[in-house]
Amino acid sequence: MAAPVRRLCHIAFHVPAGLPFARDLQRFFGFQPLAVREADGWRQLALRSGDAVFLVNEGAGLGEPLYGLDPHHGIPSATNLCFDVADADAAARALAALGCSVPVPPVSVRDEQGAATYAVVTSPAGNLSLTLLERTGFSGPFLPGFSPVPSAPGPCWFSHVDHLTLACNPSSSPKLMHWFHDCLGFHHLPLSPGEDPELGLEVAAGSGLGGLRLTALQGPVGSAVPTLVLAESLPRATSGQDQVEQFLARNRGPGLQHVGLYTPSIKEATEGVAGAGGQLLTPPEAYYQQPGKVEQILAAGHEPNLLAQQGVLLDGDRGKFLLQVFTKSLFAEDTFFLELIQRQGATGFGQGNIRALWQSVQEQAARVQEACKGPKLDAAACPGALESLAEGLLELRDIHGGLE
Repeated sequence: MAAPVRRLCHIAFHVPAGLPFARDLQRFFGFQPLAVREADGWRQLALRSGDAVFLVNEGAGLGEPLYGLDPHHGIPSATNLCFDVADADAAARALAALGCSVPVPPVSVRDEQGAATYAVVTSPAGNLSLTLLERTGFSGPFLPGFSPVPSAPGPCWFSHVDHLTLACNPSSSPKLMHWFHDCLGFHHLPLSPGEDPELGLEVAAGSGLGGLRLTALQGPVGSAVPTLVLAESLPRATSGQDQVEQFLARNRGPGLQHVGLYTPSIKEATEGVAGAGGQLLTPPEAYYQQPGKVEQILAAGHEPNLLAQQGVLLDGDRGKFLLQVFTKSLFAEDTFFLELIQRQGATGFGQGNIRALWQSVQEQAARVQEACKGPKLDAAACPGALESLAEGLLELRDIHGGLE
């Protein structure tokens, strides 16, 4: 490994001036302002929930935003991952020797609270750049060059970033896996016994119906880096685009599709986000009516009706469970969303829910047909049933890659 990363410092977003993304993070998700910088045409605001830090870069300055890179992308999205390294100069030299592009060579920044050195490298994942940061001895709340922002304590629904999911081009996961291994020290994390790292885990919805290929990567041993999940679509015979393909089209290439925020209480987090006006995806009712689902929810120590009301997905068995809720896109362009996640011993990423969600929509469609007394659906005869089915299909498209 050329530049082993030690922990995730922050995730940076690039948005046009005036877009209320930072405000939405505070209002709907309980993030609190941490530090701000306004210079050279940029307004950079760092926000925090627990150990999860988002840096929102607004505007379009003449130069680069501090600690990042202007993606010149034109679409609001997550554009940068900042990692802590032991030696930023050495890391930049090692990556350059491997052929990596280093558009921002090592830069030192100092203020009255200390100093930091950083370099920015491009990645093979579309518009996503990576910042390698060394800030030994810095005592401020965020980074040199930023001014602290006083704020009242927030609800802190989220303690840290659980995982980062990149939407990838078909068949590109092996190349990305090798790049993150060779350059930053990530290694393959099997999601199933005997999993081939070159193939990852294929989660198929059914014959000809497509699905997802998931490849998980862990940070270097001893690091505090979230799991990196590479997601790509499986070939299918049906028409239309799934959610990964929609992201690739709207983002104009691969990139950071969503961030999983860990919560110690998904019930509290979901109630808080929904109560604040945050928009969450709702699975079809049939998801909770599948054979064995009630028993599975009870075995995990939860109330089935409550999970259904909150739209919480549950996956797992043998005493190890995973609970998930997905937000709707935080940008109109559908280039980023959040996942709220609580783990009860499970280490996967809800792959069992992909098949379950698809099957639940199929079952819901069958019930609508039965309710309408025939093989063809008549909108005049059963508008409520058709509306319910349509909503279920749309929500399914957005959850876990959207199998259509």
